[in-house]
Amino acid sequence: MILLQSQSRFLLHTLLNRIQNLEKSVELDHHWVEFDDVRYHVQVSIKNPHILLLSVSLPTPSSETIFIRGLPFGAIEAIKAAYGGLVQILDPPRDAFNLTLKINLSKLPSNQEQKHAFLVKVASIREVVLGAPLRVILKHLASRTVAPNVDPLVALVHRPKESFFVAPQADKVTVVYPMRFSDSIDIVLATSFLQEFVEARRTAGLNNTPLCSWSHTPPLELKGVSSDALSANAGFVTFVIFPRHVEGQKLDRTVWSLSTFHAYVSYHVKCSEGFMHTRMRRRVESLIQALDRAKPDLEDAKKTTSQNRSFKRLSLKDSRGNSFS
Repeated sequence: MILLQSQSRFLLHTLLNRIQNLEKSVELDHHWVEFDDVRYHVQVSIKNPHILLLSVSLPTPSSETIFIRGLPFGAIEAIKAAYGGLVQILDPPRDAFNLTLKINLSKLPSNQEQKHAFLVKVASIREVVLGAPLRVILKHLASRTVAPNVDPLVALVHRPKESFFVAPQADKVTVVYPMRFSDSIDIVLATSFLQEFVEARRTAGLNNTPLCSWSHTPPLELKGVSSDALSANAGFVTFVIFPRHVEGQKLDRTVWSLSTFHAYVSYHVKCSEGFMHTRMRRRVESLIQALDRAKPDLEDAKKTTSQNRSFKRLSLKDSRGNSFS
């Protein structure tokens, strides 16, 4: 199965291209949208070609999710820890955006590897911001403590007006996803995919992965949550994260995988749907070829009726042409 990359490929390409042409006074003004309705805006003016403004718009939070000054809790601290003094947070951000960063490209590290690593981190701004609350909770799990001033059940946004829920404890963190899909075919495929996903966890090679379960009804951890937040037409997926899953470098991968789990499932559902459509088209083509091979020989193609009128048996391709003419 394919895991989504944390960095925005288009943003990284834009940054690398700008660095390579830093001495050219070229104006940039790019808008684009990525999965889960995360919007980006990159702007560089001719007057200040070394200054790049990066604005990010996050998915609209649900009523259960709390944003602090337009951002998830811990996002400001996460940005400062990730980028240091090379990035300045503009307050207020640009209109219609949750965050605007000011980057001085002339102050980037001279070492090429360090410069590239920094640009990859900038392209991963989505992970830094949206994953900030989950990172705070899982960091405390690594030290077997509970983050202070955190509710027993935390709602975190991951799609427009949709949230997943995190229940932190000192020895484990439970993560619950209400799975929603708008298309009826996607609902069927997603339900089947999630059931197989849970079964795959029981294989011998995956014993150390987080515990995973799926159910039609909300788990006990969501007791007291509003009915609107529990309107899941593809069931509920629950992961149980233990300290061993967030030790050292595992933390970044765990945060990103949990933050984008719904997008991960949606991606594979669409791939499955596309694969089935391809198989169906190939099957129809093979049946048409079989029918064409079954047509009579040319000398038997012309027949004579009792009134001495002759007719010609048309092939499947000829009949199609006549029907559309």
